[in-house]
Amino acid sequence: MSAHSHKEIDFQIMWNRLIAVVGEQAQVLIRTAFSPIVRECEDISAGIFDLKGRMIAQAVTGTPGHVNSMAESVGHFLRHFPISTMKEGDAYITNDPWMGTGHLNDFVITTPAFHKGRLVGLFSCTSHLMDIGGLGNGPEATDVFMEGLSIPMLKLIDQGQVNETLMAMIRANTRLPVDTEGDTYSLAACNDVGVRALCDMMDEFRLDTLDPLADFIIERSRQAVLDKIAALPQGSWSHEMTIDGYNTPLTLKAKLTVSEGRVSVSYDGSPPTVGRGINVPMAYTRAYTVFGLACAISPDVPNNAGSLAPYHVEAPEGSVLNAPRPAPRLVPPCHRTDAARHGVRMPAHAPACPGPGGRDVLPVEHCRPWPVVPQRIGDLPDYALAITTNGGTGARPGLNGLSATAFPSGVHGTPIEIAEIQCPLIFWEKELRENSGGLGQTKGGDGQIMRIGTTQKQPFELLAAFDRVDHPARGALGGQDGAAGRVETASGRKLAGKGLQVLKPDEVLVLMTPGGGGLGAV
Repeated sequence: MSAHSHKEIDFQIMWNRLIAVVGEQAQVLIRTAFSPIVRECEDISAGIFDLKGRMIAQAVTGTPGHVNSMAESVGHFLRHFPISTMKEGDAYITNDPWMGTGHLNDFVITTPAFHKGRLVGLFSCTSHLMDIGGLGNGPEATDVFMEGLSIPMLKLIDQGQVNETLMAMIRANTRLPVDTEGDTYSLAACNDVGVRALCDMMDEFRLDTLDPLADFIIERSRQAVLDKIAALPQGSWSHEMTIDGYNTPLTLKAKLTVSEGRVSVSYDGSPPTVGRGINVPMAYTRAYTVFGLACAISPDVPNNAGSLAPYHVEAPEGSVLNAPRPAPRLVPPCHRTDAARHGVRMPAHAPACPGPGGRDVLPVEHCRPWPVVPQRIGDLPDYALAITTNGGTGARPGLNGLSATAFPSGVHGTPIEIAEIQCPLIFWEKELRENSGGLGQTKGGDGQIMRIGTTQKQPFELLAAFDRVDHPARGALGGQDGAAGRVETASGRKLAGKGLQVLKPDEVLVLMTPGGGGLGAV
């Protein structure tokens, strides 16, 4: 065996070990989090970066929006806090949507990793916090200032000393101060665990620096994606999709271009920014679009700076997919926004896009998660909870779609028992919505039916942010559309798919999540 191949084997072993390191980092975040959407649904990201801000490895657990936007945010941290200023025991925080988090309820914390007194890398993590003030988890805001507390790039911990002024500000601007403070510390703690695990790894492999390993991982991943792209036919394909929007439908347009060593997606022609919180900062549009492309073209290549590099995304500034500050964004978890989430799939579904990126591997249109967000009104103790529920995914070539499954976010459904413990709700029913998936040679996945009431003699607010109510998931190649979603009360009162609505104590909320589209004529 040559010395060169022996070195490559060593690098591959170290690469696998790094993935285990960030996996441990992620599990600490999940186990110590206060918010059920983190603890139960795993709405997080965790990863390790080199000193150039390049993501080397990410935890397998987590959502693609968090992971790929976190990858951008580390570059912004380095811009504000140069490597030369970092000290052991420091940690930095932001929730700026335009610097990688997507919306204010997502906190990102980045921690420098020192080994034997030398800075060797950076750990970063993201999770969704249930409440950071403002109007709550709904699309009612008309600008970002109404959505809650905004934290610029700040130092959270200075050489082991917590910024108590900042923590006091965070506690004072949330309905859930204990939970929000606890979630902030859980983010910082998981990075610390990652640093310790990395030091153990570097001692084991007698490493003084991560630079050669980072270069190997990034270049090997980049080349693997380039090889996949080289196998695709070159050309351009266009597609469009209509979604519910807020008060009026939105028609999103995408153009996919495959060229030598590059795959590009342009959302030129998509509608302008909306006056309510269903807009997307460019960081999140890139995050989910690149995820869709990677699923279609290079699903077996690990996600890092190298594998992301050949994909390019652009959207007109001022459009719903490239919202400028201070435009509002949709706050509920797993939704930022309908536009980004559905837009991701459009280029991959271009009818003329064959092979690894075509219909032989991809599902047709589907429902993204429906978070039920009840919030306290009246004189009850404060509560706010995003209860993640899912519809059906689109049919796949040779396989039916998955029922009541989140895609592409990957978040788990919130267990009923957890929801009933966290807030005064009772679930009278939760079952599959049979035959809601579109028929076809392969069938779309089914949604689900839920009937939810309150245990108190108090009304409660529903912060609705549901889609596929007016525009169901379309079938393809002769397959039928999935069933549209429905939001109403048990007495038959129809509720809006989006917006703040009040339910009386004796009213039962009925949710029917949408089904996925079918594929192929029956």
